[in-house]
Amino acid sequence: MLTNKGTPSQNFVPIKEIRDGILILKDGGIRSILLASSVNLALKSEEEQRATIAQFQAFFNSLDFSIQIVIQSRKHDIRPYLMTLEEKLKVQKEELLRVQTREYIEFIRTFTEKVNIMKKHFFVVVPFAQTMAQSVTKKSGQKNDTEKSEERFEETRSQLEQRISLVASGLNQVGVKTKQLSTQEIIELFHGTFNPGDSQKAMKMEE
Repeated sequence: MLTNKGTPSQNFVPIKEIRDGILILKDGGIRSILLASSVNLALKSEEEQRATIAQFQAFFNSLDFSIQIVIQSRKHDIRPYLMTLEEKLKVQKEELLRVQTREYIEFIRTFTEKVNIMKKHFFVVVPFAQTMAQSVTKKSGQKNDTEKSEERFEETRSQLEQRISLVASGLNQVGVKTKQLSTQEIIELFHGTFNPGDSQKAMKMEE
């Protein structure tokens, strides 16, 4: 993606590299991205809604660091689903089922032409600042820059993983499942963000 002056959009993204499912920023900070499931409060009783909100408040108040919650909305591509139905129609031998399937396909196609079906993904960004782990450089002795950089990364990753565990555990208590994105999933996420017209692979929560 280019700006109107031809500058690549990645020049405006403060990401140095993505390694082992961890974003390494240009300022030395690191981030992990968790894909989170949702909680449908509308299906809960009033008492359950109040309890769930109170649990969320308790979770947020228990954190001694900031997190970022991102909601991404995309128009859902219904074409793969329609193609699956059409393939089933081809092998369907019962005439009544063929008629019902054909009518269902036409209903879905007509409905989605009139109404935008949106798909939402929920993400939690967990941070850790590189400056909080500078003590490792004092213990490096005669090690070269690559070895020092590796030690800094391992130390900050250890601290970040503790935060990830805390966030995942807290959200799980309120019924929200989380999954840490891999390097490839993060690449696909950012590619889809900066190229919304491209088709994206669906991200599925692991059971």
